Amino acid sequence: MDYEIPDPSAFRELRRALPLAAAALFVAALFFPMWRIAVDAVQYPSTTLHLELYAYPRIAGDYAEMANLNKYIGFYYPDPVYWQPNYEPHPYAVDVPEWSLGPLAFVAVSAATLFVSLAPDARRLKRGLTAQLVGTAVVFGVMLADIQYRLYQAGHTLDPDAPVMGVSGFTPPLWGQYKVANITSHSRFGLGAYMAVVAVALLVVAFYFRDSDATFGDLAARVTGGRAGDAEAGR
Repeated sequence: MDYEIPDPSAFRELRRALPLAAAALFVAALFFPMWRIAVDAVQYPSTTLHLELYAYPRIAGDYAEMANLNKYIGFYYPDPVYWQPNYEPHPYAVDVPEWSLGPLAFVAVSAATLFVSLAPDARRLKRGLTAQLVGTAVVFGVMLADIQYRLYQAGHTLDPDAPVMGVSGFTPPLWGQYKVANITSHSRFGLGAYMAVVAVALLVVAFYFRDSDATFGDLAARVTGGRAGDAEAGR
């Protein structure tokens, strides 16, 4: 059977329009930091250092100052192996080759989402929305687990020749506060991560409406009608 692109009017349906928006968000997220870290240290009493990490090997912010602090305890930025980052990896740094594949993962999820929205009929669209939601959850779940493992690995393979000895192994959290020696850090997600979360939420909504041809207009009418009904009932 020859493939036919759905009629343009079909993309007014939530189950097609929302995946299109999600696909754009997945790609746009690559241009913004995924992870932000604020650091307070006695060596910098009058300022808070900030780091921003991207889905590809790039660290922005006060990364040079943080590198100088981390070297005292033997904790180094990861080595992405296949992609030259904007810093020089230390020989003792943990190898994290999958960091170089971050953009590929986001683009692949985006392309798959776009492909689903172009399904030629409702049956294949519903199947595609189900597979896309499950696949996206698996991809990002594996990514988060891998990141946390690499953080554990980096925090438990400290350089034995570091100037400050006796620092116990630690695991920086993806979200939260942690303290190592005289350095206190606060980890939060960055804008790119929030954009990815919104994209996944859009896929969840599209999956919810997979059996419906409801449009944004229908949704607005339902909300408006619901409010009008509540107001009438209150009289």
